[in-house]
Amino acid sequence: MRDTPGSLMLFAAGFGTRMRPLTDDRPKPMVEVAGRPLIDHALDQTAQIAPDRIVVNLHYKPEPLLKHLAGTGVQTLLETPDILDTGGGLRNALPRLGTAPVFTLNTDAIWIGPSPIAMLREAWRPEIMDALLVCVPLQNTHSHGGQGDFEIDPQGRLIRGRAHVYGGAQILKTDRLDEITEEKFSLNRLWDLMLAKGRIYGLEYPGHWCDVGQPDSIDVAENLLAGQDV
Repeated sequence: MRDTPGSLMLFAAGFGTRMRPLTDDRPKPMVEVAGRPLIDHALDQTAQIAPDRIVVNLHYKPEPLLKHLAGTGVQTLLETPDILDTGGGLRNALPRLGTAPVFTLNTDAIWIGPSPIAMLREAWRPEIMDALLVCVPLQNTHSHGGQGDFEIDPQGRLIRGRAHVYGGAQILKTDRLDEITEEKFSLNRLWDLMLAKGRIYGLEYPGHWCDVGQPDSIDVAENLLAGQDV
């Protein structure tokens, strides 16, 4: 198995419950911010690395996404009959993604600053890392209603804490997914295995990040993109 990631997984299967009523007739990645669907903003972040392949998982109201991505070269993978959550969805996509470490990216955030995917590629050190997560200082997040997820120790390793929010971009090795027996599970399960070995690292994002999870957050994201204070 090679150590450098070549494939990228975009998570786009969720129900978008908090984004209703905008998701009554479309999946959340097709909700528009500044005139463009969220999925396109996510794909912008991949432009600098030119991955070998991009795979998008679909479940809820997949037709608009299938139509939008047709002809782009992005591979789509329908999760059926059930949605598999992030960990199960990633494992389900491995035949498409290959055995090397993979980039993963959520499709419900706006990044103001450098490409988190390009930052990950530059900082990846497979000899010491099983995963590298882009984490945003809590004070630089917008429309994020919760607390932080992690803290970054002086060596760059992650521990559970409240100072940083996981921004939804990472590189991770996938071999330990086989240790999880459930079909549907969160990537938190895999992270916990890596945390126990001290093999999960964090990369602090230098810009701003907006969680576009509900209708009110669209205005916040658009103001950030326009360079306005929020």
